[in-house]
Amino acid sequence: MTQIRSVALVTNPLSGQGKGEQVAREAARLFAARDIAVNEILGSSAADTALLVRKALADPATRPDAVVAAGGDGLVCVTLQALVGQGVPLGLVPAGTGNDLAREVGVPDETAAAVDVVLGGRTRTIDLGTVETGDSSTPIWFATVTGTGLDARVTLRANSMRYPKGPLRYTVAALLELAGKLDVPYRIELQGSPDHPDGTVIELDAVMVAVGNTRTYGGGMLICPDALIDDGLLDLTVVGAMSRFDMLRLLPTLSSGKRIDHPAAVGYRAATITLTAPGAPATADGDPVGLLPATFRTHAGALDVLVP
Repeated sequence: MTQIRSVALVTNPLSGQGKGEQVAREAARLFAARDIAVNEILGSSAADTALLVRKALADPATRPDAVVAAGGDGLVCVTLQALVGQGVPLGLVPAGTGNDLAREVGVPDETAAAVDVVLGGRTRTIDLGTVETGDSSTPIWFATVTGTGLDARVTLRANSMRYPKGPLRYTVAALLELAGKLDVPYRIELQGSPDHPDGTVIELDAVMVAVGNTRTYGGGMLICPDALIDDGLLDLTVVGAMSRFDMLRLLPTLSSGKRIDHPAAVGYRAATITLTAPGAPATADGDPVGLLPATFRTHAGALDVLVP
């Protein structure tokens, strides 16, 4: 248990198609009404936001009892880059499109209820992952899932589209990506797996490969159905080569939060995973992190999160 008397409230007004600004304003009001000191942090970019969080934690005059992300999984990812290793718990006030970390640890969507969870002071220690690509100067922390291949390409295309608005943008992006080449040759190397010897290499053509610290991404899509957030392992879901027709049938199953049931989908577990695939992009917690090859590592007990 942690006594919460002050919070750094990190906000992103673009979360959830603008919902983030409204939720952050309401959360600040609710904290202040409970005599909680609130330091609102709103950066001009992801790097600026992480810098402001880092400064707030480093200054004894502004160091909070909790850092609260009022947004979605992308904002959580930005916050993690400054928060990990600081000994301050993370609070969640969901305001994004997916909110998969909040869902995983049981934080409610309703703002007042989420604020009550923060003020309750109960923490749970969870694992985090890092991903390191040739494009990143330092490893990037993530809390939920890193996607590579088709799902990363869909996310990147949707992020670049101005129309249509809302979730329909991802549907259009997926259909456009399905019109192109689906599978690419992957090389997967496992270290620290309970099921396979160190150095195990799997080579195959795959449509997408996801590395999960949690079970879901994209607002409840069950991509790593057996992942545990505190087992010291990352789960790997490989969706092998398949026809466009099979992929079109698979997408609604994934979107509805059901387990993928297809012989081309296989799973692995490991502490360290290296993925190589020509030209395949990667995303972490929904944000771009570069191109493969990349190495993914689990970090057991890396973060305390405020939970019900």
